[in-house]
Amino acid sequence: MESRPPPLEGIRVLDLSRILAGPWCTQNLADLGADVIKVERPGTGDDTRHWGPPFLKDGAGQDTPEAAYYLSANRNKRSLEADMATPAGAALIRELAAKCDILVENFKVGGLRKYGLDYDSLKQLNPRLIYCSVTGFGQDGPCAHLPGYDFMIQGLGGLMSITGERDDLPGGGPQKAGVAVTDIITGMYATVAVLAALQERHRSGRGQHLDIALLDCHVAMLANQNSNYFASGVAPTRAGNAHQNVVPYQVFAAADGHLIVATGNESQYRAYCKAIGAPELGDDPRFATNRLRVTNRDTLIALLADIMKRGRRDDWIARLEAAGVPCGPINNIAQAFSHPQVRARQLRRDLPHPLGGSAAVTASPLRFSASPVVYRNAPPLLGQHTREILRDVLGKSDAEIAAWGR
Repeated sequence: MESRPPPLEGIRVLDLSRILAGPWCTQNLADLGADVIKVERPGTGDDTRHWGPPFLKDGAGQDTPEAAYYLSANRNKRSLEADMATPAGAALIRELAAKCDILVENFKVGGLRKYGLDYDSLKQLNPRLIYCSVTGFGQDGPCAHLPGYDFMIQGLGGLMSITGERDDLPGGGPQKAGVAVTDIITGMYATVAVLAALQERHRSGRGQHLDIALLDCHVAMLANQNSNYFASGVAPTRAGNAHQNVVPYQVFAAADGHLIVATGNESQYRAYCKAIGAPELGDDPRFATNRLRVTNRDTLIALLADIMKRGRRDDWIARLEAAGVPCGPINNIAQAFSHPQVRARQLRRDLPHPLGGSAAVTASPLRFSASPVVYRNAPPLLGQHTREILRDVLGKSDAEIAAWGR
C-alpha cells in the first residue's frame, strides 16, 4: 500500500493550553503529524499531571509522578518549560510563536495580553499565525469574563436536563455524563476550526483568530434535542436509557443482565418482534409506525420488557444479531477493551515511556489509507524537550541553553 508522510508533517503548533479541551485539540494535531510544542509552567506543568491516582507505573511497577488523566491527552508532543510571567519566558514564547503555524491557548479572555502573547500582539510578529482561543464562554457576551468548566457547562447548557433517569422513577434527577464530553467535543470543534483555517491560509496567505467556546460547542452538540425543542416549543426531559424519538430504542433487562436494542426503522422493528417470538406486535395497529410507537410507548415497552426478562442476555443478542437487529451488551471499560472488534482495531497502544515501562494510550480513531497516524512518543515528561527545542527551533547556542532557566 502507498505510504506518504502524515497529513500535518511540517506544521508546527505552539500549545499554551492545559487540562483537556485545548490539549485534546493539540493531541489531534500531533497525531496527524504536526510538531506540537507544549509550553508548561516550570516545576508544576499542566495541572492534570497531578490529577491522580491512578498514576503511570514504571518498569518496576511503582507509581511515577505522571497521572493517568494527563496521559490521555498529550501523546506525540514535546514539552518545554517556560514561565510566561517572567520577561524572559514571555520573550521566548514570542520567539516560538514567530516560528509556528498554529497557537492554541485556553486562558481567560484577555489573560495573555499583559504578556504580549495575545493574538493582536503575535500577529504583528507572524501574520500567518492561526491563533485558536478556547474559553468557557467565548470572546464576547456578558459571561465572556467568567471561567468555564465542563461540569458546570453540562448543567448550564442543557445536557444534564436530558441525561439520567426520568424524574418520576427511582434514581431520577440531574446527571452529568460519565466523561467530560463538553471538553472533548470542544477539542474536536477546535481541531476542525484549525484545519479549516489552515486550508484558508493556503488561499489568503494570512492567519486569523479562532474563538471556540465550551458553551457554544456544548449547545451545538445537543443536535436533535435542540431541534425537538425548536419544532415543539417544549424542552425535552430526561428519558433514562430510552430514545426520545425512536421506539423501541433502549435498554432491556434480561434474566441475567441487560442489553441494548436499537430498532432504527420499520423493518428492524418487525424483525425484532419476530426474533423475540412476538410477531403479532409487529402487526399490531397500535404500534404499526414509529409515530404510533412513540405515542403508545408505555404500553408497548411493558409488553416487550415482560418478554425480554424471560431470556438470557447473550441468547437474545445472538438471536437479534442473526435477524439483523442492532443490539449489544452493556460493557464496562475493561470489557470494552477485551471486545474482539476493539482488539482488532488496535484501540489500545502501548508506547515506551522515559520513566521505564510503557504508557497505554487510546488510539486515534482517524484512519488514513496512505498517510496514517504515527504514534511517535508517549506523553512527555515536564520539560523533557526544552533543550532540543531551544537548539533546533530557536537556534540557541550551548551557552544560551545552559543559561536558560537559571
